[in-house]
Amino acid sequence: MTALSVNVNKIAVLRNSRGHALPDPVAAARVAMAAGCHGITVHPRPDQRHIRTDDVERLAAELAARQRAVADGAASVVAGAQCAGVELNIEGNPFAPPRAGYPGLLELARRARPAQVTLVPDGDAQLTSDHGFDLARDGARLQPLVHAFKALGCRVSLFVDPDVAEVERAAALGADRVELYTEAYARAFAAGDHGAALADCVATANRARAAGLGVNAGHDLDQRNLGALLAAMPFLAEVSIGHALIGEALYAGLDATVRSYLAIVNGPLATP
Repeated sequence: MTALSVNVNKIAVLRNSRGHALPDPVAAARVAMAAGCHGITVHPRPDQRHIRTDDVERLAAELAARQRAVADGAASVVAGAQCAGVELNIEGNPFAPPRAGYPGLLELARRARPAQVTLVPDGDAQLTSDHGFDLARDGARLQPLVHAFKALGCRVSLFVDPDVAEVERAAALGADRVELYTEAYARAFAAGDHGAALADCVATANRARAAGLGVNAGHDLDQRNLGALLAAMPFLAEVSIGHALIGEALYAGLDATVRSYLAIVNGPLATP
């Protein structure tokens, strides 16, 4: 089954626009978990434009407390047994140095101990992630960092373009998974001609799997284009969705929207 990880960055964007405490991304994560999502994703950036270091630490504490409650059998403490096993996924640029308010991705992972870190080559000038790693060029710098994150107990995923050359290098670097950057697919789907873009994703995913890697996917996925992606790649380990999901939730509500995505992820037999 493909896991759904809900990205709560946009909740923090809205909060930060007023400079106060609301809306709270941790409260949003609670709603998403109660609806049954499998993971919570955050992508803190050094400039603190949305999710901040303290948010990550609070989310980590929330998930750890839920796990302890489940382990102790106190099911009433969590919002349903479906919260068991919810993973924290922290995305970020491992090359970005620490600065005021941001300790660096490795230190943040040491504090939060997420189940997964997704390494992404983004910079402050980028509005959002817009490309994956060049594994040939970046491999020598990535390898020791991959091993450092794994030493913390984190599963490591590398963000890659759907037509990345030598995706097999990710396995040689020690990564556990790759995450396919799906913006090109989403754009092509919206234009009504996504066959070639989807084929690129499938080809790269199959090569990654042949190298022993798990495959995630994310960026611009929504309720319209997710089903076709999963039909072509039912082996996807995880999809991480934030922008579209939070936007749709403004109209339908966060609980209902998460459940709608889960119905797609789980297939036609899922209950709405």
